[in-house]
Amino acid sequence: MRRLMLLRHAKTENDAPSGRDQDRRLDNRGRLDAAEIGAWIGRNPPFPSLVLVSHAVRALQTWEIAWERMKELVPVPQVELTPELYGADISQLLETIRNASTADPKRLMLVGHNPGMHELAVALAGRGDPAGRGALADNLPTAGLVILDFDIDDWLDVGIRRGRLEVFVSPKLLKQASGD
Repeated sequence: MRRLMLLRHAKTENDAPSGRDQDRRLDNRGRLDAAEIGAWIGRNPPFPSLVLVSHAVRALQTWEIAWERMKELVPVPQVELTPELYGADISQLLETIRNASTADPKRLMLVGHNPGMHELAVALAGRGDPAGRGALADNLPTAGLVILDFDIDDWLDVGIRRGRLEVFVSPKLLKQASGD
């Protein structure tokens, strides 16, 4: 069994002072949302053992803020900056996941970007939570988290429609569930 966690970066400023998309930072809402999703992860094991994070500032900030909220509750994962996640499409993301076979983590998290992350999540979720799959079909929002389980022994065997959607959660969905 392998678990894949796909976390989209949190909400960002519209433009970076440098003018480079990779340099865009989280805005205030993004910081709050990253903290909220980090707290949720910290309350809901199992936790990732390997985290691959896009080198874009917003993805790195999302991970760092989320980690701050979960680090007291979660074993320390291996974390790697992975430039290939920036702007990656489904095939590039699948290649990154399959390359995790070398390290062979049981639970892998990617922190990256749309549209690739959303398209990948929809493509992999062949079964599982019907309501979550319906909601996910529309969008993977900023700070959205998708958790998929695969009945496989090696990341090389991850494939389209082979995953079971366990959880689709976002700060907005958490607020709706709590009645805020």
